[in-house]
Amino acid sequence: MSQSIVGFTTSARTDASARVGADGSSDVLRDAFTLVMSRAFLLNTGAYGRFKFAGLHVNRCDRTVAAPEWQGVCVQTSARIRAVDPEPRLTAVPAPLQLRIADDLRLRIERRDLAPGDSLPTIHQLARTWECSLNPVRVAFDLLKTQGLITGGRGKPAVVRTPPRQVVRSSLRHQQEKDLVLAPLAERAQVGTAEIESKTTIRDLRFRTVYDVVPATDAVAAALGIADGAEVLRRAWEHLNPAGGVREAWSVSHIPADYIRDNPRLFDSGSEPWPGGTQHQLSTVGIEVMQVIDEVSAHMPSTADAALWDLPPGVPMLRCRRISVDQYGRRVEISDAEYPADRTRLDFVTPLTAWPSQPAPSSGHDDAG
Repeated sequence: MSQSIVGFTTSARTDASARVGADGSSDVLRDAFTLVMSRAFLLNTGAYGRFKFAGLHVNRCDRTVAAPEWQGVCVQTSARIRAVDPEPRLTAVPAPLQLRIADDLRLRIERRDLAPGDSLPTIHQLARTWECSLNPVRVAFDLLKTQGLITGGRGKPAVVRTPPRQVVRSSLRHQQEKDLVLAPLAERAQVGTAEIESKTTIRDLRFRTVYDVVPATDAVAAALGIADGAEVLRRAWEHLNPAGGVREAWSVSHIPADYIRDNPRLFDSGSEPWPGGTQHQLSTVGIEVMQVIDEVSAHMPSTADAALWDLPPGVPMLRCRRISVDQYGRRVEISDAEYPADRTRLDFVTPLTAWPSQPAPSSGHDDAG
């Protein structure tokens, strides 16, 4: 008899009757089954058939073991217990035609055989090349659009998408904004958030600001560490491209109203754009920002947001929350901004504290050991 059970193999050649003791039990089967199973999981498919359990198969047998703990288990002179591959596998099939068409075009784009702005073959041309109907080609084009590789459709020819201008938003800007607080007014008036982040000027954008004093929602109160319903100054900014009205930037900020009441001008949206930005505004009421926490997440846009930002299908939005902490450990502002992921790069720079003065490390491996 030979059994192989999940990495454990035992072999015995003997007459079945010699191995079945007076109590009706089989030593070989008892030892093997004890390793991997119990009677509760045994599936009996017939007294003269095959038994299955967790990938184990007992072939058809000659006699039934009489031991109570193995009732229904069959043994025979050459019974074989084998382990079946525990991982289920899908049947290997060729990729669908529409995926093969999309992959072929994608590779041509990534290899720069088709450059940004180049026209793709027409749907009818590709259908003739692939000897297929028009539908697989249309589906392939839809796949490429969701990957942000092509544009077109609705009567317009499909072309390789030209990547949009990418805006770099670096964590270094927080220190730049803080340094501006101490700069002369003339310098502060020339450089602001728009200039630092988008490398453009306010004059090149349609700029809109809305200020309101509102009760803090539960979420805003929790983020700021203030009482639910406490008054906050809510400031919303929107920058639009003058050429087509496409949104270029959007953010909303919340500041506890009690922290800034000493300067009424901070509640006036007519003061925008404020030379030096938010950190200078806070400095006028004795607040110095000592720590900035950036939290970044992503989500898919609604159809309304996709239209506002002129987003192609499949492009997610980045949601960036900036939390400003002052010299007393208070959270003095939270600012939530959204950016299209296909035209935004986030750079995070982390200064590290130097080690205490010590000799320069020697080259090569340590001598210890």
